[in-house]
Amino acid sequence: MQKLKGASFPLLIIVIILGIVLFKAFNFDTLRFRHTPMALVYMLGLGIALFFIFRGRKEKTEGNG
Repeated sequence: MQKLKGASFPLLIIVIILGIVLFKAFNFDTLRFRHTPMALVYMLGLGIALFFIFRGRKEKTEGNG
């Protein structure tokens, strides 16, 4: 019987931190980021971390069917 693991803890921490940073860097009055290049880097990192989290879950669920 294969033991199922959740998403890795470091990736979850990275996603939470990047999400908070992006939220704080966004100016809701002008609907723009304060530093657009840094926001793009943060979004890229957030996307990569989410990709690895969801890719790992997909590989684990395919073996059950």
